[in-house]
Amino acid sequence: MDPFEKVKVGTNGVEVSRLGLGTAPLSGSMRSGGIFGGVSRSDAIAVMDRAFDIGISHVDTAPFYGRGHAEARIGDSRFATGDRSGFVISTKIGRVLEPVPGGVLPNDDPDGVGDLEAVNTWSRDDVHRSIEESLRRLNLDRIDIVYVHDPDEEEFGEEQANEEAFPALIELREQGTIGAIGCGMNQWEMPLRFIQRFDLDIVLLAGRYTLLEQTSLDTFLPACVERNVKVSVGGPYNTGILARDLSEPVTYNYEVAPDDLVQKARRLNAICASHGVDLKAAALQFALAHPAIANVIPGAQSVGELDQNVEMVRQPIPASVWDEMRQAGLIPEHAPT
Repeated sequence: MDPFEKVKVGTNGVEVSRLGLGTAPLSGSMRSGGIFGGVSRSDAIAVMDRAFDIGISHVDTAPFYGRGHAEARIGDSRFATGDRSGFVISTKIGRVLEPVPGGVLPNDDPDGVGDLEAVNTWSRDDVHRSIEESLRRLNLDRIDIVYVHDPDEEEFGEEQANEEAFPALIELREQGTIGAIGCGMNQWEMPLRFIQRFDLDIVLLAGRYTLLEQTSLDTFLPACVERNVKVSVGGPYNTGILARDLSEPVTYNYEVAPDDLVQKARRLNAICASHGVDLKAAALQFALAHPAIANVIPGAQSVGELDQNVEMVRQPIPASVWDEMRQAGLIPEHAPT
């Protein structure tokens, strides 16, 4: 597969590369809300610059990632200073960031963000506020894709998203202020209701269509194909279990992986290894094979991990690998490969 092939999203000229870059792991220290411990500012910007230089043209971020730090680091990378026509930035609304009383001030923070805390809100006013603040942190004049982020985090979230957030984003899309709209979530059931109600362009689906787990295969993904809604797969490694040494403790959905899933991952890995294929290559290419899937956006904590993701998309995988996985009952018979 070509990791730099572009796929059209929506009708406003937005195109994403088949391999994107997720920035949650590039968002700073645990103190600032970083994920997986975070990485240094210089290392994060080095990963982003490398992605820009080699042709990864979709970078996904959110105010929630590092509470503003991930966006600010993009704003100091080549994605803010390079040719704006050559890449797509996606970010999210759903949390606004408020200063932490007594915390580090922006002037004392290398990222220029300071200590912020995330407040859940999907109101119309906060949609506009969030986008304006993201633009400042990103050091950009427009955002290509805006997702409604995790409205399942609050009991009122779905209602507020329906009544305020999505109508506000639709207006901004019609005005040409943003190119494409969607939602970003760790489940598929609520996104299914959203695409049935609104004319969305894309859904960022984290973890629910992977080599390990295909709960969205029979209902959600066919609905996306029917409505021409593209899907960006976040967490294609299920937060680590499909990318780490399976002889050591691994994570699944940000927690220690249960033994049954570790055993399943080991069986998948054994089939891959018998054909000289890397499990990570199978994980990325399995997701990309579905017609609803526009791209995958794994995170990378180093330039080496980023380069490896590129090679994993390129690695040839014989059809016999998928055949053996089907015969072993590890992937559904009707899953595209």
